[in-house]
Amino acid sequence: MKNNNIRFLFLKLLGAIYLIAFASLGVQIPGLIGSNGILPASQFLEMLCAQMGYERYWFVPTLFWLNSSDVFLIFLCCVGMLLSVLLIFEFFQPVCLLFLWIFYLSFVNVSGDFFSFQWDNLLLEVGFLSIFYALCPSSKIVLWLLRLVLFKLMFFSGIVKLLSGDVAWKSFTALTYHYETQPLPNLFSYYFHQFPNWFHSLSCKLMFAIELIVPFFIFIKRRYRVFGSIILIAFQLIIMVTGNYCFFNLLTILLCVLLLDDNSLLQKFTESKKDPIKIDPKKQKWITVPIASLILIITTMQFSIVFQIQIDWPMPLKQLYSLVLPFRSVNTYGLFAVMTTSRSEIIIEGSNDLKNWFAYEFKYKPGDLKKFPCFVAPHQPRLDWQMWFAALGSYRNNQWFINFCVRLLQGSKDVLKLIAYNPFSDSPPHYLRALIYDYKFTDMDTKHRTGNLWKRELKGLYFPVVTLKEDRLLPITLNN
Repeated sequence: MKNNNIRFLFLKLLGAIYLIAFASLGVQIPGLIGSNGILPASQFLEMLCAQMGYERYWFVPTLFWLNSSDVFLIFLCCVGMLLSVLLIFEFFQPVCLLFLWIFYLSFVNVSGDFFSFQWDNLLLEVGFLSIFYALCPSSKIVLWLLRLVLFKLMFFSGIVKLLSGDVAWKSFTALTYHYETQPLPNLFSYYFHQFPNWFHSLSCKLMFAIELIVPFFIFIKRRYRVFGSIILIAFQLIIMVTGNYCFFNLLTILLCVLLLDDNSLLQKFTESKKDPIKIDPKKQKWITVPIASLILIITTMQFSIVFQIQIDWPMPLKQLYSLVLPFRSVNTYGLFAVMTTSRSEIIIEGSNDLKNWFAYEFKYKPGDLKKFPCFVAPHQPRLDWQMWFAALGSYRNNQWFINFCVRLLQGSKDVLKLIAYNPFSDSPPHYLRALIYDYKFTDMDTKHRTGNLWKRELKGLYFPVVTLKEDRLLPITLNN
C-alpha cells in the first residue's frame, strides 16, 4: 500500500492529539460542567428531558444520558486518555477511534459555550473519518475525504474574511490589531505587535495567498501537494509561535501530513510493524462510497451557505442536513471572519464592605499589567477563552458568566481551581462586581521603564454589584 506508512504516522499522531484534548479537559471538567461547575451537565440534560421526547437522544447524542455524575465525567476523560495511548501504540485502532469519537462528541454536546470552538468540531470530523481510514487502509476515498477537510479548513478561513466585508481585512490592516486583541496572546505576540505597519500589511497579503490559493495544491500533482504541505505547515508554526490556539495548529499540521506519501523523506520514520485491523479491500467500497456520498452532499450544501448562495434545497436534503448536524462531523470553518480591533478585559472583583474591592486573577488571560503572556497551548483553558468572548458583548447574553459569578459567591472549590488567585481564600465575599477595561500593549520604552506589558483604561461597569441570597443573585443599589 503506497500510503500505508503515512497512514501509520497519521493515526499515531491523532492519538497524541486526542490524548492532549482529554488530558486538558480532565483538569477542568468538574469546574466547567460538574455538579458544582459553571454549566452543570446534569441540569442541562434535565432541562432537555422536560422539553423534548425521545428525539433528544438523536439531536443531543451523548453518553451522559446514561450518567452525568462528576465521577462519570472524570471516568470518560480517563478512559479517553487510555484509548489515546492504545491508539498511539496501535492496539485495536478502529475500535479506539470509534470510542474516542463517541466520548469527545459526548462532551461537546453537553458543555455549551465551553465547547463552542471550531477545533472541537475539527477533531470530531477528523476523528470520524479516521475510523474508516483505519478500517479501510487501501481506500483512496477516505484519504481524499480527509484532504477535503484540510481544503475546507484553509479555504473557508480565507473566504469568510473576504465575504464579511470587514474593513480591517479589506485594507490589509487586520494584523496590526491581531497580536494584541487575540484571545490569549503569548510573549511573542507582544514583540510581533511592535513590528511596523508595512510588515503587518505584507503579512496579511501573504496570509490571504496561503488561505485562498495554496489549498488548491491539494488536488493537483504530487510535487505541488508536497510544496503546499510545506507552506501550510510553516503557516501553522507561525500561528503557534504568535498565539495560543490549543491543539488546533497541531491538528491542522496532522492533516498536512496526508499530502505526503511513502516516497517522501518520512518513510524511514513511519514504518509500522503491526498488521492493521482492516476490512477486506473488496468490501471497503460498501462502506466508503455511502459515507463519501453523504459527506459530499452535506459539503455542497455548506459551500452554498459559506458563499451566501440562496438555493431552495429539496426537503429530503434539508432533513438529511438537520439529522447529520448534531454529530458535528461534517463542518464549515472560518476563523476571525471579523477582526477585533480593540481589547476589552473583564476584571471581577469581590468585597465584604462595598468599599474595598479585590480582584480575582485568572491563570492565562490578561489582568495584572506586569503579567507576561505565556505559552499555554496545546492545553486550552476554556474559562479564560470564554472570558474573551464575554467581553465582546453583554453579560445578559452569557448565562454562563452569571452562573460563574454565583459559583464565586458560593466559593465553589471546583470553579476556584480554574483561576489563579482567589483574594478570599478563607470564605467567599459578600458582594461581587465586574469592571471592563480597554487593554493595550505598551511600547518597548514603557516596558523597559515600568515593566508593564499592558496599559489599561476603565470603560465602566460590566456586571452590577450583586450579593447572594438563597443561591440567587440579588442586585445591590449603591448610594452616591
